[in-house]
Amino acid sequence: MRILVDTNVLLDVLCAREGFYDDSAAIWSLAEQGKLTGIIAAVSVTNIYYIIRRFADHRRAMKAMVQLRDIFTLASCDAQVMNQAIDARMPDFEDAVQYFTAVHAGAQTIVTRNVKHFAKGSVPVATPREFVGAWEQGR
Repeated sequence: MRILVDTNVLLDVLCAREGFYDDSAAIWSLAEQGKLTGIIAAVSVTNIYYIIRRFADHRRAMKAMVQLRDIFTLASCDAQVMNQAIDARMPDFEDAVQYFTAVHAGAQTIVTRNVKHFAKGSVPVATPREFVGAWEQGR
């Protein structure tokens, strides 16, 4: 299974966000173990670097970059993705970029904590908790 993991889910793990860490870490582990293909938008990498460096330092941010590169599949955010995101008129532009990245990367689900920001489209959207629950039921 191929899933696009939204930036907020990755930050839940990297920043050990209380109340969100466990479910997001379960998704991270599934990708790390090769049980699913975790896709991340290339733009997420730069955003995460900026956030971690701002609250920690360059060394910690680069450690996160290595983890992301080694565990997840990077999907490009090319001109077509950006143009579709602009034209979609979704309420949150960054989520529009995530959505169209998922479409172009062949993701079967988008995992995010911002489900309401994504319009009903061809790629289903789930919270980390919903995805983990469905995964466990499907075993």
